[in-house]
Amino acid sequence: MRFLMVALGWQLAATACWAQVTVQVTLEQQEFMPSESLVAIVRITNFSGQKLQLGLTPDWLRFNIANHDGSIVTKLGDAPVLGGFTLDTSEVATKRVEVAPYFDLSTPGEYDLSAVVRIPQWSQDFTSPPRRFSIIRGTRLAEQQFGVPDSATGPDGRPEMRKYILSEASYLTHPRLYVRVTDLPETRVFSVTSIAPMVSFSHPEFQLDRAGNLHVLHQTGARAFSYCVINPAGQIVMRQIYEYTKTRPVLRAAADGKIVVRGGARRPTRADIPPPAPRTNAVAPAQP
Repeated sequence: MRFLMVALGWQLAATACWAQVTVQVTLEQQEFMPSESLVAIVRITNFSGQKLQLGLTPDWLRFNIANHDGSIVTKLGDAPVLGGFTLDTSEVATKRVEVAPYFDLSTPGEYDLSAVVRIPQWSQDFTSPPRRFSIIRGTRLAEQQFGVPDSATGPDGRPEMRKYILSEASYLTHPRLYVRVTDLPETRVFSVTSIAPMVSFSHPEFQLDRAGNLHVLHQTGARAFSYCVINPAGQIVMRQIYEYTKTRPVLRAAADGKIVVRGGARRPTRADIPPPAPRTNAVAPAQP
């Protein structure tokens, strides 16, 4: 009996020690389109009283995704998490990992994401509480085929062909505009990018420039419009906000072939890409 009590006491002490390492996983949003970037933010807190050596093996941080009914989602690979480090006691480490390409999330529905951290010096795994998210279905609004500049794929010099697809999806009951870049058969998805919220009655304007960039202008509020430029890789290279003044903002082709916004007035914001130039409050020196 005494041996049992000692063993039980040792086990409780060890469990209490291990309980001082916690793992949490969060997401920047709750709803995602299929193939959209899904970055898991993992926070590891160490109150064990010991220094922890993490990241020394490829499998030190793993992820699991389950359907809402508990069935495991097919894993397509292991998300790479590189770089070893020491986590001292009373410290918190944060890792951001893209997990979408490594799971089959093609079916709309609700899913639970969890992170598993292995402490090699204890041979112990710690699993985070699950974080629920949804894969949502979008409504196709428009599409545009284009040839990728400087991308000859054969002896005949033909360019690689891709397709921009504009879609609308309700994010937390609010409509949002997305752009998807695929090959022509839509069997390969290069990117899915959330552009901005949109009003339900908005009809996005879009034009293609000579560099294969897609220019999109759509209404986001009573008098606000979002203007974005997306490159052939699906990256937002320009984002600006315009307001309806005496005239409504519209897309137009300039004399030099560039696509520009005519009408309205630009309103610089901190979300602009690239960021707006800082204001200067310098006072001109007085003239003698």
